[in-house]
This record gives sequence, structure tokens and C-alpha cells, in this order.
Amino acid sequence: MSTDKSQIEKLIDGTLPWPELRDDVLPDPKDPERFETTIEILQERVDWDDRILVPLSDHLYVVAGDDGRTVKAECGHELCSADENWKLECDIRAREEQEETAELYPELMTPDPDWTFQIREYFCPECYSLLDVEAVPAGYPILQKFEPDIDTFYEEWLDKPVPDGQ
Repeated sequence: MSTDKSQIEKLIDGTLPWPELRDDVLPDPKDPERFETTIEILQERVDWDDRILVPLSDHLYVVAGDDGRTVKAECGHELCSADENWKLECDIRAREEQEETAELYPELMTPDPDWTFQIREYFCPECYSLLDVEAVPAGYPILQKFEPDIDTFYEEWLDKPVPDGQ
């Protein structure tokens, strides 16, 4: 069964009701066109023409551009090459003090003030959209959560060539 495009739009927006997700979207076998439909929807929502290869988060993508594969924010700001750590190109807010973490956590659920703990928020330097958040020990290196193997994903999982001509 093919997943309806409006269902995927609701899934992306976080508005798909659980019964519809459970009964129509999640059953096996997985719709083989769901990824392409998702990319089509995401592409329609941005104001630039570079082909989205994979989404990294809600507002961040690996795209096929004139200069090869790059990491691009939803606003169109190019952060870096896809093989570099995009987090290093962001504006970063590190919350360390109890007053700062109390803005995020309910009363009595903030981290112990004796911990050396940070909440790092990564923002697009152009539009200031929140791209990622991580809770790490203070001094922990800035690492990407994952580095997608785009070639393997397209060629072995989707059984098609990567649409970037590389």
C-alpha cells in the first residue's frame, strides 16, 4: 500500500494522529516510495533549488549543489561540505549554570549543580533556527550524531543511483 502524500506531510509536521500512523503508515511492508515522497515534500517547502539528498534534522539537509554535497539549513544558508562537522559552523549556546538549565527543566528536575554539565544548542547563523540540542559533560568535543553514508543508502537501500551526479 502506498502512503498518501498528505499523511507524509502530517508526519513531517508532527500532526499525524497515532491511529493513522499505526494503521496506515507503519505496517509492513514499508512503502518503497515513502522516502522519495518525503524528499519531494521537503523540496517543495524550501526556497532554493539544490536537490535534497537526505534530511539531517527538521531544518537541516545534505544537498547536491554546484560545489558538491553540502549541509544546508532550511533558510538556504550553506554551513559546510557534507563531509565536515556542520555543528562547528553554527552559533552555539552552552547552558551551564543552574539558572540557565532551569529555563528548560521543571522545578526540582534541573541537573545537580555539582555536575559539570552543558546543554548545547546549535543555531543556524543566518536565520537562527534551532538545528540540534545535546546534553553533554562540560568539555566534551563537538561531534556529529551521525555521518550518513549517502552512496550506500541510495545504492543499496533504495536501489537507485544518488541523484547528484557524483
